[in-house]
Amino acid sequence: MKFVAEIDIMPHKELLDPQGKTVVKNMPNVDIHGVLDARIGKHITMTLEAGSEEAARAIVQDACRKLLANLIMETYTFSLHPVQA
Repeated sequence: MKFVAEIDIMPHKELLDPQGKTVVKNMPNVDIHGVLDARIGKHITMTLEAGSEEAARAIVQDACRKLLANLIMETYTFSLHPVQA
C-alpha cells in the first residue's frame, strides 16, 4: 500500500527561534502590523510504500528520529494518509 505522510518539524518551544524573531521584527517594514510571534519550521511531504498503516507509521517515525529532525532542538508531528489507487 502507498501512503503519504505530512510531517511538521518545529523548534522546541523552550528554544529561541532567531528566524522567527527576524520575521516578526521585519513585518512592519512590509506594512504588516499586529504580528506578535512567529516560529519557523519545516514541512515535509513523503510518499512511501508499506504493508500496513502501522508499518508506514514505523517508517515515518524512523525517518524523523534518524534523519529529518534534530531531536535535541526540534519536535515533530505527522499525519498519514493512504493513497487511493
